[in-house]
Amino acid sequence: MIEAAMIWNEPNNKSHWDPEVDPGWVKFCEMVVLAAKAIRAENASLPRVLGGMSPIDPTWVQLLASRGVMEHVDAVAVHGFPLDWNLWSLHDWPQKIDEIRAVTDKPIWVSEVGVSTFGAEEVQDWGLKRTAELLRGRAPRIHWYSLYDLPKEWEATTRHKEAEGSSYYRHFAMGILRQDGTPKIAAEHFRTVTPDVGLCQWFHYEDHRLDDAVEWMKRLGVTYLRTGLSWADWLRPDAERWFDRLVRALEPFDTTVTFCFTPEEEGIAPHHTSAPKDPARFAEFCAEMVRRYVGSGPVKPIPA
Repeated sequence: MIEAAMIWNEPNNKSHWDPEVDPGWVKFCEMVVLAAKAIRAENASLPRVLGGMSPIDPTWVQLLASRGVMEHVDAVAVHGFPLDWNLWSLHDWPQKIDEIRAVTDKPIWVSEVGVSTFGAEEVQDWGLKRTAELLRGRAPRIHWYSLYDLPKEWEATTRHKEAEGSSYYRHFAMGILRQDGTPKIAAEHFRTVTPDVGLCQWFHYEDHRLDDAVEWMKRLGVTYLRTGLSWADWLRPDAERWFDRLVRALEPFDTTVTFCFTPEEEGIAPHHTSAPKDPARFAEFCAEMVRRYVGSGPVKPIPA
């Protein structure tokens, strides 16, 4: 079942929101408020989560609060990858949570946290166990990123691609399963941190891994999950069939769906990171997804 709706993904990261189109996040704030209102109009109990920030930035949260955004969301989310991309120690996780807790009274989710096997599988294995020790009990939701490695023939969602050097290639080694579905060392230990820790797994349009992913998550004891429902994909021919299949396959899990990605024809710039020309169109997409896949009935409360 769908347990929450997340509005956008990493909106303070230019790989996911274009600051040249929207300097200062003015358009972003307008879009979030419209989307949050649209979601609430369709379902009065579905939690609305502000898309996970990356980097973790209390000043950015205060900026959004000054524009009324926090009045329309029920939780805020953070992303952290200190062993791969962030300039802080993995041991600083409690401090990073407290930095956001100091500027908002909303629950704080960790909607992406992970460690790549770019250097060695043993690094990921240790990072998983230590991360679980640091975050259990500090966040209502902890989504480990991710189940699968990103296939090498796909592209990672970043701004500068291969020019980023090893930072780019780490994106392809974040899974506890390899591209071919075989388990890494950390997969066995992942069973010891569920159900407290869930997963974040993005599924591409017509993703061939979906059915196997469901079986693996059941085997690993996963009870909750985060994934994406792309506005851009919704405008593809026959999109309803894929969206219906995806949501139906994930019914065994408490799933947070992330609404994001601007269709080229809807953006101020023709790119998925662009602010939309009409933010009400994104809000309409969010409302349609809630209407189609959640309905108006009560939603199971998320543990505090």
